[in-house]
Amino acid sequence: MGGIGGCIALIVVGAVLTFASDWKMDGVNLDLVGLIMMAAGALGLAVYASVFKRRRTAALPVVDETRRDIL
Repeated sequence: MGGIGGCIALIVVGAVLTFASDWKMDGVNLDLVGLIMMAAGALGLAVYASVFKRRRTAALPVVDETRRDIL
């Protein structure tokens, strides 16, 4: 999964597993799996936002306001 949508989906599925499900599986703690999914989604969202912010600031052109060679 990539992008903001994938990260939000991880957070949502993890929250459903942790808080809204009462399934029981032998050998698997679904609460812990849900917490790990929410943490991975939050971390992915933070990394994606950081990369997007860096790309956005680097893509802006530099405007020199001191030049006055307008006719």
